[in-house]
Amino acid sequence: MKIYRLLVLFLFSSSLLISCSKDDDDVIDDEVGKTGPDRNLEVEDFIYKGMNNIYLYKTYVPKLADSYFSTQADLNDFLDDFDSPEDLFYDGLVYEYRVKDKFSFMTDDYIALEERFAGTSTTTGMNYGFSYHPNDNTKVLLYVRYVQPNTSAADAGIERGMIFDKVDGQVMTPSNYGSLVSPENFTLHEAEFNEDNDVIALDQTYDLSKAQYTANPVFIAKTLDVDGKKVGYLMYNSFTADFDPELNAAFANFQAEGIDELVLDIRYNGGGRVETAVDLSSMITGQFEGEIFNQQQWNPSYQQYFKDNNPDRLVDRFNNKIGNGDLINSLNLEKVYIIAGRSSASASELVINGLDAWINVVHVGQNTVGKFQASVTLYDSDNFGKQNANPDHKYAIQPLVYKSANALGNSDYVDGLVPDIAVDEYINEYKPLGDPSEPLLKAALEDIQGIRKASYLSKSPDLEVLDEAGSDAPEFQKMFTDEIPPVLFERNDY
Repeated sequence: MKIYRLLVLFLFSSSLLISCSKDDDDVIDDEVGKTGPDRNLEVEDFIYKGMNNIYLYKTYVPKLADSYFSTQADLNDFLDDFDSPEDLFYDGLVYEYRVKDKFSFMTDDYIALEERFAGTSTTTGMNYGFSYHPNDNTKVLLYVRYVQPNTSAADAGIERGMIFDKVDGQVMTPSNYGSLVSPENFTLHEAEFNEDNDVIALDQTYDLSKAQYTANPVFIAKTLDVDGKKVGYLMYNSFTADFDPELNAAFANFQAEGIDELVLDIRYNGGGRVETAVDLSSMITGQFEGEIFNQQQWNPSYQQYFKDNNPDRLVDRFNNKIGNGDLINSLNLEKVYIIAGRSSASASELVINGLDAWINVVHVGQNTVGKFQASVTLYDSDNFGKQNANPDHKYAIQPLVYKSANALGNSDYVDGLVPDIAVDEYINEYKPLGDPSEPLLKAALEDIQGIRKASYLSKSPDLEVLDEAGSDAPEFQKMFTDEIPPVLFERNDY
């Protein structure tokens, strides 16, 4: 049977660290993960059997073959060779982790993971990145990409484009920048670029504190007048199911405004829920209801199972309703401008690639990340669903389970999706998001007006990006599906 879970998905973040909250009455077995002769292997057993069932790259990992272990004792001997559940997962079962499979992950606190999928995290409210100084790669700058409303950063007056060279009086370096911004409270020291693009320290400081916050991914939605044309602009920062009604409402406003063109800005959107990506694409179009938006390719066992029993399970189709049953507000567009770049991944790329088979997609910005696989959360239960999950621990795994292709079969964009209009984003040329003068939006608006420049080169220094907020969170740049397929191999097969 099909097991559904209330889980949200595909992105990305204005936060740093995954929330670590647990229910006060959770009972955790101290024996889990213990080493030695009395070691409890229940977590390891769950991890192995979950990967043996559903992992996309199962055929590339010999020890995941169905006939590799003949008895539970043989399996236990293998599991006991690893010092921890994490070692088993990343070193023993994931297919060349960070080389072939960069995106499967696990957690020891699925409650915190579910909060992140719902858009809730502990944050100051800044979405930011780190780069090296222009002329000194021993020093690091923090630069602000945007600020969430009603947060510590917003209250302190921090804005997009600000840069900081110290935290709590310490110069940021490649070895300390992450630890300096990890405390619940810290102070940022502002800096600026001078006319020669050197970094100059300022006297201004900003005291920040983290708090639990649920971010609305519909960050900006407005209509611009461009030479008599009504252009809708939507900055959308994460494919989060809890905010699907707000996304649909934004398109209702675009409908009411009678927009002629749409610019979808997902430059900082790292992904999220597959169904929300399908819904967003159905809002942009509307004329393709029931047509194939995305095709799924699972491991051979599941691919054959679905072909034999439920072939429609292998496709995602344009639809006319969001998850709560509300009718989708569709624009019926034949062309869309999408701003995307180095932080756009998974569900963001799914929208670009999926729509590209049906309408004219003009990609403005940089190459995207190159993530075309989806994952699902597996819990330690007989059917890997959350109901009746083992109460002794909070481990869950999030393996890749299928790769996606659009209706034309296009997939495997390992180097990312290439822009039609290449425009880079320079820190010292930041303008307010949604402002027609902001360089990436300006390039899209100029194309709408029939202006296409030969290049969008800048005289600004090309600062080397080092990292970005949220990259240490396990769901960073991931794409998720809601539906756990039927279990093909029972947990007690040995």
